[in-house]
Amino acid sequence: MNGRAATATAVAGPAEFRAAFPMLERTVHLAGCSLGPRSTALDTAMDAMLEAMTGTEAPWHLFEEQVSLARERFASLIGARAEQIALVPSASVGAYQIASTVEWRERPKVVTTPLEFPSLAHVWLAQRPRGAQVVFAGEPEEYEAEVDGRTRLVSVPMTGYQDSLRMPVAELARLAHREGAELFVDAYQAVGVEPVDVGRLDCDYLVAGTSKYLLGLPGLAFLYARTPDRAEREPSLTGWFGRPDPFSFDPRILDFPDTASRYQTGTAAVPACYAAVAGLGLIARTDPVRVQEHIRGLTALAAELLAAQGEHVRDIAPERRGAHVGIVDPDPAGLAEALADRGVMVSPRGDVVRVSFHYYNRAEDVENLCAALRSHRIS
Repeated sequence: MNGRAATATAVAGPAEFRAAFPMLERTVHLAGCSLGPRSTALDTAMDAMLEAMTGTEAPWHLFEEQVSLARERFASLIGARAEQIALVPSASVGAYQIASTVEWRERPKVVTTPLEFPSLAHVWLAQRPRGAQVVFAGEPEEYEAEVDGRTRLVSVPMTGYQDSLRMPVAELARLAHREGAELFVDAYQAVGVEPVDVGRLDCDYLVAGTSKYLLGLPGLAFLYARTPDRAEREPSLTGWFGRPDPFSFDPRILDFPDTASRYQTGTAAVPACYAAVAGLGLIARTDPVRVQEHIRGLTALAAELLAAQGEHVRDIAPERRGAHVGIVDPDPAGLAEALADRGVMVSPRGDVVRVSFHYYNRAEDVENLCAALRSHRIS
């Protein structure tokens, strides 16, 4: 069981959770896969940060408390220890920090997938001048064919960013470890809307950010490293918060701690840290199993009603679908704009409009989406 769920003081239901987002009374927010809605907790956090800046004393000690609290709350959410978590500016930087510590000469293969968010795949491709050989696999059986004794790293999204296809991460971890490789997981589209436990996943690295289902702001991501002290090389991108003692202020010494903070660089984005603490606080009051069940009901309803009124819904088996449904359209950006004009916020990516759900959504949101689509199609 995820350790976070066991320590929550009170478990919120969907209605109570929704009450933390007053904007939902005037907006149908179905774009959590891109950016979470504004909450009262977020407003309070931003007010607290600004208030901290109005005193006569520099508020850096208060900022650092938020950084530490964000790390602790994310670690608890995924069943990790705080020392296994690094704060990084983005998932891309998190991926680079791992790639930069790998020796590619003896085991040059990286097995990834076209389902990978391009930013991460680009990081792996950028390792080719250092000797990496990047191979793309699709379905899990294609990973089986590609992962071998020359594979150093297997990379997989827990849930695909475009089609919401959930991948069998624990199964791929067994495959990678059987061949002596490590597994890197992008959980950006999963954490916050389903149980994520690094022990059960048995992954070596996991990255996720705060701006989507964790209900925070852009500018902050978390990198989990199971055994950061066993890296083959030191990170090539670093900064003062990557030191064992950042406050030693010695420019002549480059040393690294045994913890995941070795992957950190400069000062973390303070507003994003305040927002992360607020969003993670909201998530901590939920049961991730109930959240996932609630969302599964909404995605199933959306897929059914959308198909019934003639929309082309991306065909994903319900048990493999994440928190969003994809509507295939010749002009996703145009459709998203038309829905926004009707009070429905969605997120276009590639050839689909993503309709995403969280614990704050309800069946009426699906009905409003369908009505907005009908209005648009006949206009």
